[in-house]
This record gives sequence, structure tokens and C-alpha cells, in this order.
Amino acid sequence: MVASDINQWLATERRPPIVVGIINVTPDSFSDGGRLSGPEQAADLAEQLVAAGADWLDIGGESTRPGAQPVSADEQIRRTVPAIAAIRRRLQVAISIDTTNTQVAQSAVDAGANVVNDVSAGRDDPDMLARVGRLGLPVVLMHMQGTPRTMQVSPSYRDVTAEVSAFLLERRDRAIDAGIDPKLILFDPGIGFGKTLAHDLQLLKDTRILAGLGQPLLVGPSRKRFIGEITGETNLERRVFGTAAVVGWCVANGASAVRVHDVGPISQVVRMVRAISSKK
Repeated sequence: MVASDINQWLATERRPPIVVGIINVTPDSFSDGGRLSGPEQAADLAEQLVAAGADWLDIGGESTRPGAQPVSADEQIRRTVPAIAAIRRRLQVAISIDTTNTQVAQSAVDAGANVVNDVSAGRDDPDMLARVGRLGLPVVLMHMQGTPRTMQVSPSYRDVTAEVSAFLLERRDRAIDAGIDPKLILFDPGIGFGKTLAHDLQLLKDTRILAGLGQPLLVGPSRKRFIGEITGETNLERRVFGTAAVVGWCVANGASAVRVHDVGPISQVVRMVRAISSKK
């Protein structure tokens, strides 16, 4: 998907599900931190992911793994902006900046990003939603209980699907009030962000409910802890089959996008489910 096509995709009533490839320019992300030495290596990876089937690339300069410490805006910009600029010089693919900071988002957009992915859903920075509204860009609003530093300390819900749904709808209203076009808002239930294994499984079971909230649903299950808990696989890079199973379920139940590390095999899963689902 080229950058200019993402708004058209969002506006399509029966939009085909797409694959979002992950590029972390961080030293401490849970799965792939520290693997990219500079902007050109990030651009090399971007080309590989697009060739493997990524429709959209998500660039992050601050780890959101459980227990992660905050990273300053200046450091996030130092990590992400050169990588985004290098990728944009080579590719016209859709690029999102994964940040909760308005300054980082604006710098990334200036470098070529055209989507904002905010895991705090606009709560961490009071200026974020209004800035995205003025930029006229799509935004991903994600649910998280607590912060990355605290989110896995005894997360608790009475009804996780109902509470996550209510949160996302409330953040959508805030986003619209801030000037964001409702057609440009995506929801992310935040699998693994302030959830136990039982919570994650319940949310996944209820994918169709979440996909029916009125906004395109993006799900990010890639290599996460809950997959290891179920399969017993401790090597993160070997969780591709568990990830593929979750992706297949989500796409079959209405998810519009999946955010993953292993783009090649996952894009095959998405294409197959899409083909089966569209068969008359």
C-alpha cells in the first residue's frame, strides 16, 4: 500500500485486511531491540518487509514492553526520524510513528510518516489528538491498563471486553472532539498491554465484537508472551506459528489489520483467509 492509499483503504466499507510490519529502532524492545545499527539498515529491513508483503510499516523509538522505562522526546526523534527519512527516500509505503509524544509525532510526519500510532490513545500528551486532527492523518488508538512500566502488575477487569470497548469508544469521542475525522480512526485492543493470559484470550475470542465497534480494528499479537504461555515456546522468533494462528482467527473475525514481525509467513495467512472469506 503506498502512502497515498491509506485514507482510501480506511474509507472502503469492505476493506481487505492488511499487514503492518514492525521496525523498532530501539535498544530494548522485547523481541527485536538493538538489531538495527542505523537508518540505512532500517531502510534495508523496510524493503525486505514490503517485498515480503507488508502494506504498512510501523516505526518505534521507545520500547513499550512490560517494565520499559520512558524515553525522552529528543532521543525518540534521534532514533526514528533518520530511519523514517531513509525509508521514505526508497519507498512510498504507508509509515506510522509509534509514539505517545506530540513532538515526536510531528517530527516523524515531517520526515515522511503519515499515520500516528499512539498506545496511550492520546492520554499521555494532552496535545496529541489536536495535533493529529490538524495534520489530517489517520490515528491508531490503543487500550492499555496502566503504563508500560506498570501494566503487568496485577491487571484486573470485571468484564475485559466491555471495559476495553468502552475505553476505545470514549477515546474515539475525544479524538473527534479534537478534530480528527472519524473515518481516520483505528482501534487496537492492546493485546498484552495490561492484560493477563485470560484477558488476552477473551479479547481475541471477542474479536468480532471489537471489530463491530465502528472503527477498523488493528490487532498486534506478534510473538507475545501469551503465545509462549500456551505453546511453551520460549524463543520469541519461534512463535511464528502461534502468531499465525492468532492472526488467522482475527482476520476471519473482522480485524482490518495485523501488526507483526514475521511479515512473510503472516502475509500468506492473511491472503489465504481473505481469499476464503471473499469467496461467494
